[in-house]
Order: sequence, then C-alpha cells, then structure tokens
Amino acid sequence: MTEQLVSRAPLIVHVIDQLEMGGLENGLLNLLNHMPPGRYRHAIVCLKNASAFADRLSAPGVQVLSLYKRAGKDPAHYLRLYRTLRQLRPSLVHTRNLACIEAQLLAAIAGVRLRVHGEHGRDIGDLDGKNRKYRCLRKLMRPLVQHFIAVSDDLRRWLVEAIGAAPATVTQIGNGVDSLRFHPRIASASSAPVGPPGFSCAGAFVIGSVGRMAEVKDYPTLVQAFLLLLQQAGRGVPLRLMLIGDGPARQQCLGLLQAAGAAHLAWLPGARDDVAQLLRAMDVFVLPSLAEGSSNTILEAMASGLPVVATCVGGNGELVQSGWNGTLVPPRAPALLADALLEYVKLPELGLRQGARGRRRVLAGHSLAAMAGAYLAVYDRLTGTPGASFHPPT
Repeated sequence: MTEQLVSRAPLIVHVIDQLEMGGLENGLLNLLNHMPPGRYRHAIVCLKNASAFADRLSAPGVQVLSLYKRAGKDPAHYLRLYRTLRQLRPSLVHTRNLACIEAQLLAAIAGVRLRVHGEHGRDIGDLDGKNRKYRCLRKLMRPLVQHFIAVSDDLRRWLVEAIGAAPATVTQIGNGVDSLRFHPRIASASSAPVGPPGFSCAGAFVIGSVGRMAEVKDYPTLVQAFLLLLQQAGRGVPLRLMLIGDGPARQQCLGLLQAAGAAHLAWLPGARDDVAQLLRAMDVFVLPSLAEGSSNTILEAMASGLPVVATCVGGNGELVQSGWNGTLVPPRAPALLADALLEYVKLPELGLRQGARGRRRVLAGHSLAAMAGAYLAVYDRLTGTPGASFHPPT
C-alpha cells in the first residue's frame, strides 16, 4: 500500500547544468536528502553529466539522468531534454540558474503544467546581473515561470526590479546547513593533524576556504592576501593556508605560492569528502568571491564556529555582519583582506567570540528542516498537495 502511494506521488524534475561539487548542487542534495519520503517523487536531470558527487544523495528512489550536452552550442540537447520530460511526465519542473532557464520553454512544450525557476547566484560573465543578453533571456522566459525562488534577498529584489517578476511570484528561501555534522572543534578533544607532513604545527593559525576554484570565486586574491599577511605578521605566529576544492584557479593559486616561496605553508588538496573535519582545523574562514548568492560554505563555516571574512557582494552581507560574526571587505582587495585577517591573528579571542555568534545564528535560522519545509510549502501550494505535518528525516 505504501509503495502504491509513493508511486502516485507527484514527480518533481530538478534540471541543473551538471551534478558536481558546488554550492547549488550541494544545496539540491541537502534538500532532497531531507524531504519527507512519499510526499513527492524526485528526479535530477543534468544537462551535462553527474560526477561522483551524486554519491552524496541518500534519498531513496531519486533518478539521476545525464543528457551529456556538449561544450558550446549543442542544439540536439534540446531534443534530448524534451524527450526526457515527455518520458518522465513530471507534475512540476524546477530549473536553477541561467544555464537551465531555457528548459522552462522545453517543459512548457512537453506539457509540464507547473514550472519553478530558482536563482542561486551569478557567474563571472554577469557579476552584477546587468548583462543585457542574459536579462533579455530571463525576461523572455519569465511568462513561462509560475514561481521563482531566490536564495537571498539580494536576488529576490533583483528578480522583481530588474527581471520584472511579480512580487507575489517570488519566494526567498535561504540555504540550510547540517549543524550536527558541521560543529565547532572540541577544545578537550585531540585531533589528528591535517595536510601533508610539515603543514600542521603547534600554534599555527590556519586560514581556510572551501569551494569551487572557479574564476568567480577569486581565490588568487586570497592567496595574494596570505602572502601580504606573511610579511605583516613577521616571525610570530606560524601561518598556514588551506584551500579545499578543485577547478581552473587551483593551478594559478599554486603558481602564486610557488613563485613567492610559500608553497610549503599552504595545502590545496582539491575536492575532499571530509570538509566538516577540515573546517574544524581552521581558525578563520574566507570567501573572496566576486559574486555570490547565499553561500553554503559560509553557513558550514558558521556552523563550525568559525569567524567569516567575506567580500561584500550578493547575499554575503545577509549572513555575515561585520564586527559581529565576521568581517566584510571589498572584492579584489588583497591588502584590505590581509588587514582583516591580521586582526584575527593578533586577537584569537575575537575569532572565538564571533564564531560562537555565527553558530548561534545558524541554529536559529538556517536549519535543513526549515529549508526543506519552505520548499515543500512552495511545491504544495503549486500542486495542491495537502500539507501534512513535516518531520525531517533523521
């Protein structure tokens, strides 16, 4: 009987560019892993492909389909997407970000009655949301979208003011974080050293970040700030830099460190599955992005009890309040970033106080249960599904 009810549950198809390590993708898997079983069925359609990151999906019965869109123009992928939607026959299609917004048209042609689009942030080609071509595309697709979801107030206002979405059709839903998995290090507990031999040392102050090493994340600015900080801090506290993630900027960052003779003070291991443990090895978290929606990694750092130094772009200022749980700095400003980091090196107790405030803020307003409940409310309202009491999976 239960299996029959599940098979009749409305199907939601989530269309994304590709399923790899990234904030949007992490947020999607967090959402599906914390949805109540049986309320909806879910499928993920990747325009390109799914990587091993898909293994983090623990929700039962979720299909992951790849359309293998080629780089550049690939008109044939539209036909593959249309056929996939006709085969799946979803009740609702939920697209995310600019790369997938054209799927709204394919969904409409395929007869999908309910269509949702989410905005999760911007990329290097449209840092401030003013790219004329991209705005025109979003405005063309706007009449096809029944409801928009924005992960930050900055993106919500932009959808209304720049794209022309009716305010009643836009819901802001912030990201959530697993505060049990991401927690502060316990002072009394001994922790194993991280990094290669010689990286960890007694009394070291570790500056860290986690994320896609893409151009929009601007990790070279963080490396430049670290090199300046080495000069400013002198021979006092040993400094270390930990950058977790992979992407085209990784080699550039390694080159900057090697040219400065500081490669032995940094660890850039690429993508890792033990991010929660590595965050607990840091003393301050830095996000030097040029554009941002609502950063999952900032939330994970806050849940881990870390002060956050971030650029004042996008939704960062909605999570980080300067002087309270971290510091905001202008983008592309390595000297100012180094100055901000120096304060935490000089005053370790400042970081502890601000990190504790960040942790409290996450617990109060950024739980995974709250995020999943907010998405359910949108889906229920559109599909007419009766909203049962929601108890998130444990």
